[in-house]
Amino acid sequence: IGEQVSLKCSFKSSSPITESLTVDWTYRPLTGGQMETIFHYKSLPYPTAVGKFKDRISWVGNVAKGDASIALQSPVMSDNGTFICSVKNPPDV
Repeated sequence: IGEQVSLKCSFKSSSPITESLTVDWTYRPLTGGQMETIFHYKSLPYPTAVGKFKDRISWVGNVAKGDASIALQSPVMSDNGTFICSVKNPPDV
């Protein structure tokens, strides 16, 4: 609670890392409901501009090293839920 937390995500790809690589982080609350995209990366980080995570997510990954991690600032109990990291590196899916 209140401290920065890292959400780790690592990946391996059989294809070279290019600008086509994308990372998507989605979130579903513990109480269920809709999945929402909270972060997107394609060459540059695109944190969400809406919702409960607005202005609280930062990119801490390094795709060249197989790292797609993000950081969440000032977490609160209501942030509890399922966070899913999805990495696509065409043509490797």
